[in-house]
Amino acid sequence: MKISKTDSSITTIIIRIMVGVVFLLEGIQKFLSSDALGSGRFEAMGFPHPDFWAYFVAVFEVLSGILLLSGFLTRLAAIAMIVNLTVAIVVTKIPIALSESFGPFILRDLKNYGF
Repeated sequence: MKISKTDSSITTIIIRIMVGVVFLLEGIQKFLSSDALGSGRFEAMGFPHPDFWAYFVAVFEVLSGILLLSGFLTRLAAIAMIVNLTVAIVVTKIPIALSESFGPFILRDLKNYGF
């Protein structure tokens, strides 16, 4: 198994394109709407140095999206996005499910909390 080779079945290609487009667009949105989706959002969640983390995540999402769309180093891009999504779940979804802040991450002001 080579890290640079990807499966060429139509199902794999469709999934790769869908996931790649999502990550590419999410990364671009962090650059275009930094107050709502970039550094402002990271600051509201309690991240130290929110500007750095917003741009760091945005760059990785854009690069991983491009890699997934091109079919080059897809496994490496997928691993990077698994880490990205794991952090996103811990920082955003766990506090909402518990209805309280989780570690240094601040619970967002929502209409409903929990399940």
